[in-house]
Amino acid sequence: MRNIFLFIRRYFNFVFFVVLQIAALYILFHYNKFHEAVFSGVANELTGNIGGKYTNVTYYFHLKKTNDDLAKENEELRNKLLANFERPDTTQKIVQDTIPYDTLGHYRKYLYRSARVVNNSVSLPNNTFTINRGENEGIHKNMGVISPTGVAGVVINTSNNYAVVMSLLHRQTKISASLKKTGETGKVLWDGTSPLYVTLKDIPKSAQVVKGDSVVTSPYASHFPPGLLIGTVMDIVDDKTSSFYTLRLKPATNFFNVQFVMVVENLLKDEQAKLEEETNKINQ
Repeated sequence: MRNIFLFIRRYFNFVFFVVLQIAALYILFHYNKFHEAVFSGVANELTGNIGGKYTNVTYYFHLKKTNDDLAKENEELRNKLLANFERPDTTQKIVQDTIPYDTLGHYRKYLYRSARVVNNSVSLPNNTFTINRGENEGIHKNMGVISPTGVAGVVINTSNNYAVVMSLLHRQTKISASLKKTGETGKVLWDGTSPLYVTLKDIPKSAQVVKGDSVVTSPYASHFPPGLLIGTVMDIVDDKTSSFYTLRLKPATNFFNVQFVMVVENLLKDEQAKLEEETNKINQ
């Protein structure tokens, strides 16, 4: 208490001056409309700026939750696309599908699961990335993986909680692709050199292809639904000794900054593969 009195005694003149200033300003702004309006405008602008800064800070710290929510929402929306379902031909025989979509008999062919990339490489001859979903979440080998902008790769190994994906930047990559505009089909490969480009081969020279054309997954790509963007044509190599073009593509996925992906499961892939294998045995 003694220190308080000593403080007041030492700074009495300054404290008294501040009190008089506050009182004078209150009277000025309270009883003068012009000054009151000016003070209100300044105060509103100041509080608005402070509020804006505070909102930006809180928004930054909530970005992770926002990204997770968006990934979950994208997963739900993709799973509702009608393109993920097929309708069986029941003109000859009525079939009760085990996974019906609606009363018309549509059944699900593709199922999407969201995941986050936790490790990634782009500078190796065979590049992969790791996602935080594994067998416990229904992820298995040979499932396709797509980014928000296009095809990213194929699952090649799994554990209970993680999966390793062979990206497009892998020398064993081989994805069936087609020109979006004209439909000619070829194979997307990577030659192991620049991570900025992949290669589309076996496109016949009869195809009318130009720089800027889109290349998408073909109907023969068992890992992916048809029509997913793989890349854009950047260069056309005309080999005079061959009847086919070699096209250099810029991948739709930015592998330098891939963070969130979707794992695509073709629910009918095993059935198709089994049928084709049995048919090949018969024809041998």
